[in-house]
Amino acid sequence: MAVEGSAGDLVKVVTLLAAAVVAVPLFKKLGLGSVLGYLAAGLVIGPFGLGLFSDPQTILHTAELGVVMFLFVIGLEMRPSHLWSLRREIFGLGSLQVVVCGLLLTGVGMAFGFSPAVSFVSAMGFVLTSTAIVMQLLGERGDVAAPRGQKIVAVLLFEDLLIVPLLALIAFMAPVDATQAAAQGAAASRWATIGIAAGALAALVVAGIWLLNPLFRVLANSKAREVMTAAALLVVLGAALLMQLGGLSMAMGAFLAGVLLSESTFRHQLEADIEPFRGLLLGLFFLGVGMSLDLPVVARNWQLIAAGVMALMVTKALCIYVVARLAKSSHADALDRAVLMAQGGEFAFVLFAAALAARVIDPTVNANMTAIVVLSMALTPLAVIALRRLTPPRVASMEGVEAAHDLANQILVIGFGRFGQIAAQGVFIRGCQISIIESSTDSIRMAADYGFKVYYGDGSRVDVLRAAGADKARVIMVCVDDGDMISRIAGLVKHEFPQARLLVRTKTRQQSLEMRRLGVDFEVRETFESAMLLGDAALRALDLDPAQAATTSEEARRLDAERLALELAGDLDASKRLIHGNIEPGQSRH
Repeated sequence: MAVEGSAGDLVKVVTLLAAAVVAVPLFKKLGLGSVLGYLAAGLVIGPFGLGLFSDPQTILHTAELGVVMFLFVIGLEMRPSHLWSLRREIFGLGSLQVVVCGLLLTGVGMAFGFSPAVSFVSAMGFVLTSTAIVMQLLGERGDVAAPRGQKIVAVLLFEDLLIVPLLALIAFMAPVDATQAAAQGAAASRWATIGIAAGALAALVVAGIWLLNPLFRVLANSKAREVMTAAALLVVLGAALLMQLGGLSMAMGAFLAGVLLSESTFRHQLEADIEPFRGLLLGLFFLGVGMSLDLPVVARNWQLIAAGVMALMVTKALCIYVVARLAKSSHADALDRAVLMAQGGEFAFVLFAAALAARVIDPTVNANMTAIVVLSMALTPLAVIALRRLTPPRVASMEGVEAAHDLANQILVIGFGRFGQIAAQGVFIRGCQISIIESSTDSIRMAADYGFKVYYGDGSRVDVLRAAGADKARVIMVCVDDGDMISRIAGLVKHEFPQARLLVRTKTRQQSLEMRRLGVDFEVRETFESAMLLGDAALRALDLDPAQAATTSEEARRLDAERLALELAGDLDASKRLIHGNIEPGQSRH
């Protein structure tokens, strides 16, 4: 469909947005994830589907900025000290995975009858995992900050760094003139390229350390909100451009800029400014990948491409699994990493284009390998879904965690998340004898880092509660986060351990009523006290006399207690009238 002028451009923009708005919610509803939705939408509207777009490469080049911004946001979370702590994973695990996968995938290419040079380029293009797809899938399931997610991020960072020496190697592999002078000139040009790259990297580090923070401080003082957003985009795109001019990866430039700003006081503002652009452009990138799948090429060479996809993905997955196991990862983590990283990535397109320009590979190999990489990217979300459905639920690692057994203290705390940690502060200060159980092994290990002894245990089981000393405790505090679990534990404790005073955190007003009917000794809604304090602060901010503010707040508390009593008695109409002051506190309800 050809539409001329600005109206045609607007039609294309509307088409892209409509494709995303329709496909992504549909695929997420089907449990297939947003990435596959974008890829499918791109295939449908692209040149090999409905033909609404004829040049997906243009969209891909623009949408690569989504990957760039994604890595900038990741960099903001990676303080230099944290990045240094990952050095073994980045350079150790990353290099081991790349070397093993590169060698075996090169062997696969040679087994298909390609020359060593073509096999090597194809293999290394496939070794470079898709940062965009893996990070999107990790983000959707909340694993980016988890230990297993951090190892994957470390390997991805190493692979992004690898694009630089690989592009230099492509230049060395290119056919050159036989004369010595030409060879010397080529060598000099390559050394100049390395020097420019080092200079660009040094310039970015210098700017990040000495210029960026003063710049944002000046802009913040100007109170111009839109200028701060423009500055955030300038930093990301400027860092990416500087790295590109130096012959390096744009994504690595943005990541490094994020790391340099990770300890800045403006990091949260920067993340909030970049986030809308990041999400939109990353979705556009996946749409572009879907459009770039050349269906006529796939149809002509379907046997080679299908065999190539299977051989390369299976070989890469097996390599990643073996390397992960050698690095002492669990079977479940190794399998998850193998499936998640078994595809080729966006940097493969860059590598193949450079190899084609240098005459290392021919156009046919480029088209076939591009199709193989795109198909592997499209299959990854499906493989992840299949793995999740075929494997049993993940069992939390008990390394460094002790189960509750034969405890006997004055106070038993069930749940040691944010709420439980704050609630237990007073009894810690008084030096009371306290036992704590928690069902999250990550929370237990985190608490241990701060000197707390927390035992593993499911508070909804009678045997675990007895082992934790519930039958001897004077006070039992239920501080878990799950609303249904709160109700189960409270009912169990009230029935089995009546000697203990039962103090319960509740999530909703309805649960407060449920706990009162159960007869707990004390219950508090998790948001009630903080909300009351905020309301009191609002009254004081209006210059109300402190005594009047305190009286008003106390009246609000009393009205809420009266409403709860009315709801407990089943008089919902009177409770609603009390909200609007239609009856006075203490007035007859009937």
